[in-house]
Amino acid sequence: MSPQALLAELERKGEENDARTTERCRKYLNITRDTGQFLAVLLKAMQASSVLEIGTSNGYSTLWLAASIVESGRITTVEVSPDKVREARDNFARAGLAHKIQQIEGSAADYLRAQKACFDVVFLDAERSEYMGFADDVVAALKPGGVLVCDNAVSHQAELADFMAHIESLPAFTTCLVPVGKGEFVAYKEAE
Repeated sequence: MSPQALLAELERKGEENDARTTERCRKYLNITRDTGQFLAVLLKAMQASSVLEIGTSNGYSTLWLAASIVESGRITTVEVSPDKVREARDNFARAGLAHKIQQIEGSAADYLRAQKACFDVVFLDAERSEYMGFADDVVAALKPGGVLVCDNAVSHQAELADFMAHIESLPAFTTCLVPVGKGEFVAYKEAE
């Protein structure tokens, strides 16, 4: 199946699932299509080859990312739910993009503390209440000249206010709020 056809299928499935499911942990809470398009343009313009995604869910956003990086590039995506990890793995295989994606099952905080890699792009779309706890690790994981993108920056602005203020206070970052989808907080880390 082509990545675009699978994205359309996952959009429908996500909307239907989230409309009938009341438990937050069972919802997909996928990004919007225009957010996926924004990420695709950003990654292609940057010629990004390494992306860290915090919050895989069913892999919808991961597929946008994987389809937009250079052919030799790699997405590392972190998800705490074993069920969602399995579902995403199946979706990556169906899209023919599994070779570009490394899945990490576990907490974002644990992964960020342990990893030593640096990424061109870090995309945050997980439990917003946890971001401040690993903010400095996210900054360290981003290459100079890299970009941090945080979803839900308008729809859940109050929850993200401290995190966004922290990033904005760092002299190495230039930031903006992009009114796409649920709002994207975008922060560029100055090249050294």
